[in-house]
Amino acid sequence: MKTVLASSSPRRKELLETAGIDFETDVEGVEEIPQGNTPEEKVCSVAAQKCRPVAARRPGDCVIGADTVVSIDGDILGDRKDAYDMLRRLSGREHTVYTGVCISANGEETVFGEATKVKFFPLSDSEIEDYVSSGEPMDKAGAYGIQGLGCTLVEGISGDYFNVVGLPVARVVREIKKITGAKK
Repeated sequence: MKTVLASSSPRRKELLETAGIDFETDVEGVEEIPQGNTPEEKVCSVAAQKCRPVAARRPGDCVIGADTVVSIDGDILGDRKDAYDMLRRLSGREHTVYTGVCISANGEETVFGEATKVKFFPLSDSEIEDYVSSGEPMDKAGAYGIQGLGCTLVEGISGDYFNVVGLPVARVVREIKKITGAKK
């Protein structure tokens, strides 16, 4: 049984590599249509949408789909073109990073969500402008990357750091073991 990541995210790939998971990538082009009322329900639905078509083509493999969003005041921040406005909104405040994960193997599927609280330092306009000018926010949920220059924006977190990067990797590994019956 091969492990397959149904995502083209370089951060998710790096996290699985760091965890010592031997995997390959197989991405199905799907239109992501979030379903549900809460951010967690929405990311779980998109993770399943990414996972299921790949799992259908690869029934003998363990397929992982995932989606990550940043939420503040009940709103999901998503339009990366407005990085400055998103960072201004996050400045000095706490927000939540949600990742939904869907794992399919052996004819079974497990879907779960992980939430991590992140608090930003108060940010000056020039700090935000400098960070946006770096280009780093442009492909990130919430317009920041905690694993890069964005680490200087973060005052603290409560929960799984790797979830903020894009995949709660320790939980994913444990769930893979459960669903596949793997011992290692």
